[in-house]
Amino acid sequence: MALLVLAGGCANYDSRLNSSSTKYLGVGEPIVSQESKEDLALRRSYWDSDGISGSPSMVINLSQQTASFYKGDKLVGVSAISSGREGYDTPTGSYKIIQKRIDHASNLYGDFVDGAGNVVVKNVASKDPCPPGAKFRGAPMPYFMRLTNTGVGMHQGFLPGVPDSHGCIRMPEKMVKIFWENTPMGMPVTVVH
Repeated sequence: MALLVLAGGCANYDSRLNSSSTKYLGVGEPIVSQESKEDLALRRSYWDSDGISGSPSMVINLSQQTASFYKGDKLVGVSAISSGREGYDTPTGSYKIIQKRIDHASNLYGDFVDGAGNVVVKNVASKDPCPPGAKFRGAPMPYFMRLTNTGVGMHQGFLPGVPDSHGCIRMPEKMVKIFWENTPMGMPVTVVH
């Protein structure tokens, strides 16, 4: 298979997960605001590598929805994540970081936009029929760290508290920046259930 297969995206498939107007079980209260979701994710996350040395590695735990960063055998950081939703499961196994791009964008998922960059149709696949005069713009995937040739990687993204992506591992902005800075090319990453 050619390496022309580029990164898949992790755009939200259900706009209700992003909307503060979505009500929980009809009781009239928003599910959780975007801001409080980020706060919840950060409360489950930390970084403390002062004075700790050793070869870096990472373990992604899909059941716990966490990414754990190690230096040698010492745990130095944990981040909340959102992995692949049903039908787009994040693959388990042993990987190495094979690409890092700070300003990556999906070539599979995103929006159709007009010539001025205004969104014409949100949350589409690049293979979907494109409206006349529009073009595909891939979903942003900042701080992308690729694990597979089929497009799976870690990047900054929305964390609704459940698996939600097209297979990638999303992290909150604060934590993905720290992990990015401490992740060298070739670093081992193990994905487990």
